[in-house]
Amino acid sequence: MKKKTLTALCLSAALLTSLALPAHADINLVPQDLSAAPTIPTESLQRLSWQPVDTSRAQTTSLAQGGTQLNIAGVTGPVAAYSLPANQGELTVTLSSEVAHNQVFAPNVLVLDENLRPAAWFPSRFFTYQQPGVMSADRLEGVMKLTPALGQQKIYLLVFTTAQDLSQTTTLVDPAKAYARGTGHAVPDIPDPIARHGVEGKIKLKVSTSSASSILVGPLFGSSGPAPVTVGNTQPVAQAAARSAPATPSAPLVEDTESYFNQSIRQAVDQGNIDKALKLLDEAERVGSTSARKTFISSVKGKG
Repeated sequence: MKKKTLTALCLSAALLTSLALPAHADINLVPQDLSAAPTIPTESLQRLSWQPVDTSRAQTTSLAQGGTQLNIAGVTGPVAAYSLPANQGELTVTLSSEVAHNQVFAPNVLVLDENLRPAAWFPSRFFTYQQPGVMSADRLEGVMKLTPALGQQKIYLLVFTTAQDLSQTTTLVDPAKAYARGTGHAVPDIPDPIARHGVEGKIKLKVSTSSASSILVGPLFGSSGPAPVTVGNTQPVAQAAARSAPATPSAPLVEDTESYFNQSIRQAVDQGNIDKALKLLDEAERVGSTSARKTFISSVKGKG
């Protein structure tokens, strides 16, 4: 059975730089490390029909041999292509692949920004086995937190499997064992069923948005959940902290936008999320804010 443990990132004493620690020796997953992800030509991505995702309800897609194919090295069988809104704050994306007849589609997810440039990759090992519940079947499932950079309207998810995945299997939990554990009875000594990985299957996508979070939310330090992945171009936090003065703006911000950034910075500092506040500061000064730095400093000093 696959196992996954996600641990929090650590915030340095200076609260100005961060270091991502591996969650588990067997996973060591850094979604924004694209070195092992398949390289897909932009022209191939542009030819795909990207299915808009309705954030108000879950979306189910059946993958079959006759479905959309890419014919790219590193991608095997049919693919699913989704278009997600990028102007509604942080996105929490739950992707599950159901087991049926002891077969399951092992998903990989490539996240692309508005210009179809790869931004993050979640390989199949990120999606771990979950036992059936009252309203759910045996499945592989993973939760991704995606943070679109400011100014984007859409980001994209490409779901596929690989030849390597097809050579693997997933160990399920026998229903009799699950029942025995749940009722406190002796667990029977019987083998667990094995689900082979195939190119066909049913995947379910559920997307929720967080309008209360800034579009530029950074890693959730101190949280045991998965950290958000920034999709699109943003400058590193360390650069924002190291600058002695803001860049010269091309034009002043309108009052509403200036107020939005200042309020968001204060809220981030109040919540103890200095990394988020720094990202907001950097973005505000990049687009012309003249008061964001003063707001950040006074907020950190407890005067915001």
